[in-house]
Amino acid sequence: MVKKKGKAIIVGGSIAGVSCAHTLTLAGWDVLVLEKSSEPPARSPTGAGLGLDPQARQIIKSWLPNPHLLDQITLPLSIDQNQETESEKKVTRVLTRDESFDFRAAYWSDIHGLLYNALPETIFLWGHKFLSFTQDESIVKVKTLVMETQETIEIQGDLLVAADGCLSLIRKTFLPDLKLRYSGYCAWRGIFDFSENENSETVTGIKKEYPDLGKCLYFDLGKQTHSVFYELLNKKINWIWYVNQPEPELRNKSVTLKVSQEMMSKMHQEVDTIWIPELARVMKETTDPFLNVIYDCDPLERIFWGNVVLVGDAAHPTTPHGLRSTNMSVLDAEVLGKCLEKCGPENVSLGLEEYQRIRLPVVCEQVLYSRRLGRIKQGLDHDGIRSAGFGLEQRNIPFFSSAPLV
Repeated sequence: MVKKKGKAIIVGGSIAGVSCAHTLTLAGWDVLVLEKSSEPPARSPTGAGLGLDPQARQIIKSWLPNPHLLDQITLPLSIDQNQETESEKKVTRVLTRDESFDFRAAYWSDIHGLLYNALPETIFLWGHKFLSFTQDESIVKVKTLVMETQETIEIQGDLLVAADGCLSLIRKTFLPDLKLRYSGYCAWRGIFDFSENENSETVTGIKKEYPDLGKCLYFDLGKQTHSVFYELLNKKINWIWYVNQPEPELRNKSVTLKVSQEMMSKMHQEVDTIWIPELARVMKETTDPFLNVIYDCDPLERIFWGNVVLVGDAAHPTTPHGLRSTNMSVLDAEVLGKCLEKCGPENVSLGLEEYQRIRLPVVCEQVLYSRRLGRIKQGLDHDGIRSAGFGLEQRNIPFFSSAPLV
């Protein structure tokens, strides 16, 4: 007798959702991914960069028919360096330097594309906006709006995976009073493209001041502010600059703010007063920088209810200082898939209990450490750690080298 396959409905087609599609398919489930965007994302000038740790890379490679492709779309980051900028004199001094840092840098969209293209197209329903769901002991029914036709349809499955991001609507169903915590700062972000002008004064200047660019994750700490930047594939620099400010008003359910010309002009003026000229110039010459509001969330006490489970940023909204968001999503997916494979679709609750038992302690510690790290680097945590250089390196993050799997 052939065992009945479980059917999983994944809400959200970002990296967390696509990763879960891989692991649940490998675990023998039928998978359907609902995503409100009309098509898969493609690289754009405003696309974000990310860093993948060794454990996440090993897991991703295990999902791919051509694992070597991951190395082809990433650049090594073998050095993690924190340095202090003295704004008035425009000089820097090194605080910490880790030369055994084993991350790789990539475009978010390149990693997403690699994962997406390794899955059957038939499991994705693009242009399907999640509306609501109902559940009983073994069945979950999801209502979704087909954006093109404005038709509402209902899809039935055995498991609902909430990969719908830090503003998760599915999480809100179970935790209606949960509020995201504003960090106290926003982040200017941009991709500086020097592929067509490698010998410009801006490029030669930044490479002279930051000689390990291309293999180093640089953190510059100013007075009550800090920035991070590193090189991406195809001659591009990904940079982020964190600015303390009151919480802005969010619109369109997005943590990305629309940037006006006035905001850009003000940013260009401020950058000259804080950073050394070579870094300021890169920021000012970047096309279409954008502004993110930085949130996290106090760790949740649980991340599944019946046959509904949270993964990725829906389960653990975090600040970006520990380079954790994508790495945590990959590990969530791997553990979830292995737990459900071990227990089988007839014992979903047992699989979800094990997933929660393994992942909750890890993500709780990492979210809180990332929060503290951001506050120290922004000058919001005055306990002397920053001046001593203690705790600034990425490798101090809990479970840095390896998080428990199944």
